[in-house]
Amino acid sequence: MADGGRYDIVVLGGGSGGYACALRAAELGKRVALIEKDKVGGTCLHRGCIPTKALLHAAEIADQSRESEKFGIRTSFEGIDMPGVLAYQGSVVDRLWKGLQSTIASRKIDTVSGDGRLVSPTQVQAGDAVYEGDHIVLATGSVPRSLPGLDIDGTRVITSDDVLKLDRVPSSAIILGGGVIGVEFASVWRSFGADVTIVEMMPQLLPLEDEDSAKALQRAFRRRGIRFELSSRFESVKESEAGVTVTLTGGKTLDAEVLLVAVGRGPVSAGLGYEENGVAVDRGFVTVDPLCRTNVPTISAVGDLIPTPQLAHVGFAEGILVAERVSGLDVKPVDYDGVPRITYSDPEVASVGLTSAQVAERELNVTELTYPLGANGRSVILQTQGSAKVIAEQGPNGPGRVLGIHLVGSRVGELIAEGQLIFNWDAEPSDVAQLIHPHPTQSEIIGEAHLALAGKPLHFHA
Repeated sequence: MADGGRYDIVVLGGGSGGYACALRAAELGKRVALIEKDKVGGTCLHRGCIPTKALLHAAEIADQSRESEKFGIRTSFEGIDMPGVLAYQGSVVDRLWKGLQSTIASRKIDTVSGDGRLVSPTQVQAGDAVYEGDHIVLATGSVPRSLPGLDIDGTRVITSDDVLKLDRVPSSAIILGGGVIGVEFASVWRSFGADVTIVEMMPQLLPLEDEDSAKALQRAFRRRGIRFELSSRFESVKESEAGVTVTLTGGKTLDAEVLLVAVGRGPVSAGLGYEENGVAVDRGFVTVDPLCRTNVPTISAVGDLIPTPQLAHVGFAEGILVAERVSGLDVKPVDYDGVPRITYSDPEVASVGLTSAQVAERELNVTELTYPLGANGRSVILQTQGSAKVIAEQGPNGPGRVLGIHLVGSRVGELIAEGQLIFNWDAEPSDVAQLIHPHPTQSEIIGEAHLALAGKPLHFHA
């Protein structure tokens, strides 16, 4: 077995969490090896965030060209050229991948291409070489899940990975799972002209989002002709030359050309030597404390491999946290309530902080206000519908700190960064009410909601 060299930190996995850790550690003067079996950037860059959002932008262009006449612009919509869409998607991914490779190289990080496996608390083997690290960071990510008895064939029964390579628009699709992935692909396929039905076992789409946001999305999806079966469980699927027949518990059947399985993502940990080397694992997830430390002192874990929100920006934050902790800096745990969340469907759903259901579970005394996009000039110009909902503590002298912000509407994902600052800096509605939001912008919906909560509403009446 060859000696791969000795490092301060060896990172196993080059996705969002892994490469963020490697970049920050190198910036802090550590000698770093980054081991990746495929391409640096991982799921987010190559099979997740970036390619799916490219598809969603193409879908937005399709909708705009169909609907341009209501803005006084005459265009003709001739159809979807999926090879052309895939070429655009690929060009976006390729540009970002090249930029990431350049950044990693500039930090003098040693990138190792190969399947890595933990062989001791301080060693990772890749190919015929063993890489020794004072500290090991596990960042092997996740893959699409399936359900027992549901076989993925990549043709009729497919995952999100398969969709990103699909060179045609299916005439019809059933999507199993109404979370972020299912909702985003439903939005894309509907914009591309497909007949779409979502099957979700929970009583709302986007089960982790606020109920009011889910209801607004469901109303918008009905207007778009996207069907959904809520509180419905998958029972079986039969394939034929024409497509698939899905049977739900209770006997209802649905027919379509393809079935997209979007029931979440599971951690990649099996067969990688974790448990053999003493790392605690629960249901495939590596167990960590609030500072991403495993039970083995020389090993940390980040990203989708640990049971925290499966978001690229969470992986970035965890990777940076570990690099700084190992480098001796004072670090604080990630406040996962304060992490912004966005579903990039049409309309978009964005949020930060607590939902109404979580507030009720924690028995908090709150006041809530919902501001409609119909009262916002920029939203009327964009012809979008939705709302901004703000949840704040109810104190003896009026609303206290903001506990949750929930937005629905076109482009609202770009607004949630302000919501993140409001939540994470413990702002109260009266603090935000003093800030002047530019007019006409959609950012005013956040300002006006807080103005109303502070007792001085402008373009708002209950």
